[in-house]
Amino acid sequence: MNTTLTTDFEIDWLNRWAMYSPEKMALTCAQSQKTLSYKDFYEQACVGAEYLKNEFKIKPNDRVLLLSTNEISTFVLFFSLARLGATLVPINYRLTSTEITFLVTDSAPDLIVYEDTYTEQIKDLNSPIKKIKLAGENSFYENCLYKKNIEKKYFLSTPESIALIIYTSGTTGFPKGAMISHRALFWNSINTTLRLNISDDDAAVIFLPLFHTGGWNVLSTPLFHRGGHIILMKKFEADDVLHLSEKFNCTLLFGVPTTMAMMSLTENFKTVNLKNVRYAIVGGEPMPISEIEKWHSKNIPIRQGYGLTEFGPNVFSLNESDSIRKKGSIGFPNFYVDVCVMDECGKLCPPETIGELWLKGPMVMSGYWNNNVATAETMHNGWLKTGDLVRYDSENYFYVVGRKKEMFKSGGENVYPAEIEKVLMQHPTLREAAVVGVADEQWGEVGHAYVSLKAGADFNEAQLRQFLMSHLAKFKNPKYVTVMKDLPKGDSGKILKRQLIAD
Repeated sequence: MNTTLTTDFEIDWLNRWAMYSPEKMALTCAQSQKTLSYKDFYEQACVGAEYLKNEFKIKPNDRVLLLSTNEISTFVLFFSLARLGATLVPINYRLTSTEITFLVTDSAPDLIVYEDTYTEQIKDLNSPIKKIKLAGENSFYENCLYKKNIEKKYFLSTPESIALIIYTSGTTGFPKGAMISHRALFWNSINTTLRLNISDDDAAVIFLPLFHTGGWNVLSTPLFHRGGHIILMKKFEADDVLHLSEKFNCTLLFGVPTTMAMMSLTENFKTVNLKNVRYAIVGGEPMPISEIEKWHSKNIPIRQGYGLTEFGPNVFSLNESDSIRKKGSIGFPNFYVDVCVMDECGKLCPPETIGELWLKGPMVMSGYWNNNVATAETMHNGWLKTGDLVRYDSENYFYVVGRKKEMFKSGGENVYPAEIEKVLMQHPTLREAAVVGVADEQWGEVGHAYVSLKAGADFNEAQLRQFLMSHLAKFKNPKYVTVMKDLPKGDSGKILKRQLIAD
């Protein structure tokens, strides 16, 4: 039997499943239908680790930045790096070169791995950092396919080693890299499997992008931990998710209200056979009762929840039996999560009183990469201050009522107004700018930018939008722009966003 050079079995999951169920399917590519058994998955990760160590001198604590859509080879890269004690930094492939440059500079990777589609963006970086393609000819993954006899299949990560750095947009206008340890992944999986009863018989279609904690940690890493089967899609296509869920007898379905609504509106929804789906897990924001009832008509209960990149992300879950009775609730905290609701004076809030949600547990992030100030602002004596405003009722069901940090969600993506405002203020015609989230039927929320002009400046909305598109990913761009003579301000001169929202 092949063994690792560690006695900590919390984290070398592939080694175990390659021994327990070597021929069981771990991964299927939805586009190519290529499959990967747990035995092959493990072997490729071992070969990949050896290749990265020998060719690029990757060692413990090194960082490898990834720019790619969802690929089977992404998971192989992740587990290869885990064997070396190194960290994967997956970044959003929809970002502009300006945004990518910031992330490269901030994370200071020792290697950049990229999908062939993004060759031009990589060339624009003008960075001396070593680079290699993820898949294809002369790529990382091509080298993983060569069978080699590796005498010592080492595993150098410890529970505290940083497995992932996942960037979230910052309220100061700069993204922050949440450091996710192997211990955090393990305990997130334990929480998830306890609440969702995940076993090696489970399968799910994964379509959320793998630069997002939802793609990695809502179901992917928990399923790998439990020996389940992932069907991986490059991007969301409503009909395809339904078709694949039927074809592969999927038992779980994950989405946000926007994607769930898109699926229920398809013709395929009327006839697709989803008899094996135990329930759909929905996060991001409350799901409308009418939409819950549509899925109930297909005998698919809805389990709503709550989470965030910095903690889990599987933190709260609402039992499917309460989905209508407790409309809008995120339910109870998961098994190994401590929660409290704090007022502005740092005192505990009683029931039905709005306060900030604080969380404590072993799945908390290790801090923000290279950002001690943000870490200190977010962490307090082991508690993570979420910035989300919540209340809980007399039965201890929790409800999210607002966002202290002004962040809003558009199509499941976190959008932070300060980042957009920072770009707006770079435009030569603008004097002031403020962005707020507003309700949108398709995307849940979208941005509404309020701006005032410099003296004598002429406003051209088309030019402004072109400017924004060159500096921000599409989902961050405001849907609406309103020009005002002056933005409303308080006595201190601070823009009063609450008046903009009220108007």
